[in-house]
Amino acid sequence: MKRILSILAVSLAVLGSVTSCKSNKGPILPNVSGKAGEVIVVIDKTLWDGAIGDVLREYLACECDFLPQPEPLYSLTYVAPKGFNSLFQSHRNIIMIHLDSEVKEPGIVFKNNKWARPQCIIVINATDIDNCVEVIRENHEKIEARLEQAERDRVVANARLYEETDIRLNLAKVFGGSCVFPTGYSAKKITNDFAWIGYDNTYVYRDILVYRYPVTGSDEFSAENIVAHRNAILKENIPGMFEGSYMTTSKVTMPKVKFVNYKGHEFAETRGFWEVENDFMGGPFVSHSFYSLDGKEILVFEAFVYAPKYEKRQYMRQTEALLYSFQWADTMVDVKQ
Repeated sequence: MKRILSILAVSLAVLGSVTSCKSNKGPILPNVSGKAGEVIVVIDKTLWDGAIGDVLREYLACECDFLPQPEPLYSLTYVAPKGFNSLFQSHRNIIMIHLDSEVKEPGIVFKNNKWARPQCIIVINATDIDNCVEVIRENHEKIEARLEQAERDRVVANARLYEETDIRLNLAKVFGGSCVFPTGYSAKKITNDFAWIGYDNTYVYRDILVYRYPVTGSDEFSAENIVAHRNAILKENIPGMFEGSYMTTSKVTMPKVKFVNYKGHEFAETRGFWEVENDFMGGPFVSHSFYSLDGKEILVFEAFVYAPKYEKRQYMRQTEALLYSFQWADTMVDVKQ
């Protein structure tokens, strides 16, 4: 009997320890709901139809840059506070408007994973309508960046979970670094200076190009220089279906370049349109151009989309997100071994 009681005591102690460990981790949250690119705004209808709704739409539902057809940056849907129940609380992106004359510090508060995972919640605190509009105008870049980062992180996390590891390792050995590629991507072409990794079906191409060229020491990251090298390399490596056809940069709109420092990785982001010379194919592209570790070459990782029958915002956002997973080979455990 004593032995049985002893075993029971030990079992209860272990169970208590396990329960304690679980409680320390917090509640198990469901996966987020909603489609990528959607944002729920928790706000009274009168406010949604007024100045606050107008300023949110001005910044978050404006047209995306460099898409062939007009598409909003995000798809906004309002929900009245009384209707904000469990059905909406699990949504991926939520903006909550809090107006109270006693608010002491108007501004924005970022929260993660309150009702679901991985969830982005943005609370906008203000004393009244005019103050709320002012807070949004002063912080719209932070709000946009937070939503963009949340969408990007979800794509990259999924890519790492279902990764085509061999592609990353092969690119890292050739170019000194690589991004990650989820299931569905395959290597169409890998040479010493050029790689084409594609995820294609009949109507949608979500592809990534990798190439490099020597540093010349003259305005390396100007739009003209980046486009000139791009056109020369793509003409040589991506022929079209017909004789004399090849991928190039569209001249309809000059690509735009901006400089980005993302987690210590500095690059020139170039955004524009591609097309096929002597054919009717085309679409958006974005590239990241940066120096190689020895400073002797420019490396370019580029995402492009072809989806003539569909809207392209989400295809482009998903493909572009993979570029942000770039790592140098010496930080990859798989490559070191």
